[in-house]
Amino acid sequence: MATQHLDLEEQEQLAQLKHFWNRWGNLITWALIAVLGAFAAWNGWNFWQQRQAVQAAALYDQMEAATQAGDVERTTRVLADMQASYPGAEYTAQAALLAAKTLVEKEKTAEAKAALAWVAEKAADSGLQATARLRLASLLYADKAYDEALQQLSASFAPPFAPLAADRRGDVLLAQGKKDLAIAEYGKAYQGLSQERAEYRRLVGIKLTALGIDPEAGAAKSGEAK
Repeated sequence: MATQHLDLEEQEQLAQLKHFWNRWGNLITWALIAVLGAFAAWNGWNFWQQRQAVQAAALYDQMEAATQAGDVERTTRVLADMQASYPGAEYTAQAALLAAKTLVEKEKTAEAKAALAWVAEKAADSGLQATARLRLASLLYADKAYDEALQQLSASFAPPFAPLAADRRGDVLLAQGKKDLAIAEYGKAYQGLSQERAEYRRLVGIKLTALGIDPEAGAAKSGEAK
C-alpha cells in the first residue's frame, strides 16, 4: 500500500509538472534563448572590439613610422585607412592628431585642418576632442579665419582645457580688435591655470600686462568674489 501511495504521489507530481510545462514551457524556453543569445552577443561584441583595437594598433604603428619619416603620402593613406575601417577606435583619433602635426610641418595645412576637424567631431574621448579643437583653432587663427576659430573655441571644454580655450579666444578677439573681450578671456585663462602650469600662466599674465591689466589684482578680486 505504501508503494502504491508513493506511486500515486509521483504520478500527481508528474501531472502537475506536465501542466506547468504545457503552460509555461515555451515562455521559459524563449527566455533562456534570449539570455543565452545576449550572453553570446556580448562575448562576440567584446571579441570584435578587442580585434578592432589590435588591428587599429597595428595601423597606428604604421602611422608612427610614416610620420617619423616625414612621408606625407603614406601618412595620409594610413590615416584614410584607419578612418574608414576603425572610425571609433581611440588609436584612430590619436593617429589623426599625429598626422596633423606632420602635415603642418610639411605645409599641408588644409589636410591638417581636415584631420583635426575629424577628431573634433568623431573622437569618443573628450580630451582628444578638446586637443583637436585647440590645435585647429590655432591653425585657423594663423590663417586669420577668426570667426571659424571662435566657432571651434565655443564648444564645451572640460576643466583642464577650459583655461587653454579661454587664452586662445583672447588671442582671436584681440586680433579682431575686441580688446575688452580679449582681456576678459585672458583673465579667465589666468585665473583657471594652476600652479602646475606656472609657465603658461606667466605668459598669459604677460599678455594682460601688455594690455594694461595687473593679472594678480584681477586674480585677487576673483578670489574675494568667491
